[in-house]
Amino acid sequence: MIAEADFWLLTILLGTGTFLIRFSFLGLFGGRTLPDWALLHLKYVGVAVFPALFMPLVVWPEATAGETDPIRVIAALAAFGIGLRFGVIWSIMAGMGALYALQYLLPAF
Repeated sequence: MIAEADFWLLTILLGTGTFLIRFSFLGLFGGRTLPDWALLHLKYVGVAVFPALFMPLVVWPEATAGETDPIRVIAALAAFGIGLRFGVIWSIMAGMGALYALQYLLPAF
């Protein structure tokens, strides 16, 4: 295990680093208009991060001991299809609705 002093030193350093990273963007550029090239690239941050957050939960879910579950794949495809047409919030709702409905209707799967 890590020593208590090392733990607190690491916690303080990581907290300071996180603050400085966020402040560098929000504190320094918060009141200014960003250049067009920066705004263009920032549009794609959500598109890159969102799939990285949920794909491991679809492909290797802990609930099934890492086995790919067809119900989760179908729910992800439903979320993707709805997301293409209606946006992120509806995509999340469709994926959750499909997952819960399929788990209720096909419990043995």
